Amino acid sequence: MGEGVKRLLAFLDYVKDEKLRNMVRDLLLDLRVSLTDTKVDLERSPGGRSKHHAYEGGLIQHTEAVTRLALFLCDLVEEVYGGQVDRDVVVVAALLHDLMKAPTYEEREDGTYSWSSLGERLDHLSLIIAELYSRGFPLDVIHAVAAHHAEHGPIMPKTLEALIVHVADMADARLNGGVLHAARRLVAEATGVEPTRLSCREAFEIVQIKAKKGWDGVRSYAQERLGIAPQASGGE
Repeated sequence: MGEGVKRLLAFLDYVKDEKLRNMVRDLLLDLRVSLTDTKVDLERSPGGRSKHHAYEGGLIQHTEAVTRLALFLCDLVEEVYGGQVDRDVVVVAALLHDLMKAPTYEEREDGTYSWSSLGERLDHLSLIIAELYSRGFPLDVIHAVAAHHAEHGPIMPKTLEALIVHVADMADARLNGGVLHAARRLVAEATGVEPTRLSCREAFEIVQIKAKKGWDGVRSYAQERLGIAPQASGGE
C-alpha cells in the first residue's frame, strides 16, 4: 500500500457507518475497472490531463484536498448556517469522485498526458458510477459522485451533500489549475520557453519566487530547477 492511499484511508475515521467504511476500504485497497478487470494505479496517476493536478501523484493530492475542503464545508454548514449534513455521504463521495480518472490517462514520452484507449471510449464519471453501482454503494453516495461536475456533468446536485462535494471539487481544481497556469506563463515570459510539465510544488514555488525576487528569480529557478535556459529576454 502506497503512502497516498494510506492518507486517503485515514479519512475513513470520519465515516460512522461500518459497512460503508469497509466498502470504501475494500475499493481503495483493490481498485479495479470491472469492465476490463484492470488494476488501477492511484499513486502515480495525475488528477487531470492539463488543466489541474496534471502531474504524477496529482489524483491522490486532489482527492485529499477535496475531502479536506468538504469536511470544512460540513462544519461551515452546521456551525454557521445551522444545517444538517450526512458526513458519511460527503466524505465517501469526496474520496471516490475522481478515482476512475487513473485508468483513463496515459503518460506521453515528454511527460504530458493523453487519453488511454479506455479513456477514449468511456469517461471517468461513467466508469466510477458503474463501479459504485455494481458494488452496491448507496444511492446518495452515487448521486453525489455523479453530480460533482454540476452543469458540466450528467446531473446537477440535488442534495446538500452533493452540492458540498461539487463546491469542494471546483474550489480545489480552480486553485491548483490557476497556480499551474500562472507558473507556466511566468516561466514562458521569463525564458521564452513554456514548461511542458510542472509539479504542484514547483508551480507554487515559481509564483512565490516571482513575488519575492522578480523576473531574475524566475529565470534562475527555471534554469537551476527545471533545466530551462533563457531563450529570449522577457519579463521586464
